[in-house]
Amino acid sequence: MFQLKQHDTSVKTEVLAGMTTFLTMAYIIIVNPIILADAGVPFDQVFMATIIASVIGTLWMALFANYPIAIAPGMGLNAYFTSVIIASDGALDYAAAFSAVFVAGIIFVILSLTPIREKLIDAIPENLKHGITAGIGLFIAFIGLRLSGIVANHETNLVKLGDLTSPPVLLSLFGLFITVILMARDVYGAIFIGMAVTGVVAYLTGQLRFTDGFLRMPHLPEGLIVWNPIDAFGDVISHGLYGVVFAFLMVTLFDTTGTMLGVARQAGLMKDGKMPRVRPALLADSIAATAGAMFGTSPTSAYVESSSGVAVGGRTGLTTLTVGILFIIASFFGPLVGSLSGVAAITAPALIIVGSLMIGVVKEIEWESFDEAFPAFLIILTMPLTSSIATGIALGFISYPIIKIVKGRWRDVHPLLYLFAVMFAYQLLFLPH
Repeated sequence: MFQLKQHDTSVKTEVLAGMTTFLTMAYIIIVNPIILADAGVPFDQVFMATIIASVIGTLWMALFANYPIAIAPGMGLNAYFTSVIIASDGALDYAAAFSAVFVAGIIFVILSLTPIREKLIDAIPENLKHGITAGIGLFIAFIGLRLSGIVANHETNLVKLGDLTSPPVLLSLFGLFITVILMARDVYGAIFIGMAVTGVVAYLTGQLRFTDGFLRMPHLPEGLIVWNPIDAFGDVISHGLYGVVFAFLMVTLFDTTGTMLGVARQAGLMKDGKMPRVRPALLADSIAATAGAMFGTSPTSAYVESSSGVAVGGRTGLTTLTVGILFIIASFFGPLVGSLSGVAAITAPALIIVGSLMIGVVKEIEWESFDEAFPAFLIILTMPLTSSIATGIALGFISYPIIKIVKGRWRDVHPLLYLFAVMFAYQLLFLPH
């Protein structure tokens, strides 16, 4: 079913890759409810909604698209969701805000059923695709450095070297050291083994605790929050949430597209610069976003942490099937998952190493052609510095046609790029991002 031989992989490799991907993204199960709690959404409601949306999107990706790319509520989008409600000063409740997410999801599904998203992927120049992959690599490596404490905040310079004597940083460095050695020795499943060893050491040193036990029965205290499209569109119109819907659409569209391209390229699944079975893959996040809004979570996105599973050897939907099953199991093990994902040192080394693997595509960029190289460079630079894949893509999409026009090569630019350059410019200038 998953064409394992054709992709030169095995059941053991795919399951191991799925476990690795799950562990690197499991933090969303706890972090997402914490962020949305500021908007008044009950923790247990978001906890289950996060799992439901992740399972729907990830299983769709596994069974219909056969890609090792997991889906879950996106970081950044959840913070934006909360900020919209807080900024309304009580004029907007979370149910109405979820209506905006629901409407955006419906529009997203329609766009995914049409050739628009598919044509967009084909329209992106190769050098921008390489820039997206490399930028994502730096982005997730920077996330790993920040989560681990190896890089810390600085009032003047924004970032600085963290306290290398603190227990969390020492544990992260230990995990990174162990994993690097295993990778250098070509040990099978090096990243996952490194995470497991770090977890054991974390428990022995008291950094990993299971204070809330292991099990908790899942439940949805609010039930379905939004389900009627007519009522949802009515909420959007009555509260004037057009800009919110547009922002969700733009960020999710390009965040997911960029992540899919980056992970697919890392896995060697691109053929002639294109993604096979791209339409069912694009449907995964749009359907998950719509379902997630119904149960009570912010928009979903393809997860860049999927690259950690690819680095372990994941190449097919069996990897994401494993992730989906683990999400289902996790719904009964909320306290345990929360404990594991709460120790950044367990997952941070994997993110740093995967980042180093993904940055390798910079050698494919045409650095001798400034009009091709600079937009790619801008993507690579701004993704980690703005902590946003979508913003990096936006700046690349805006600068690429401008430079081509100045050089007199405007005909080399696909018409869709001009359209999205204008839309991105509008979003960056006038909408929250």
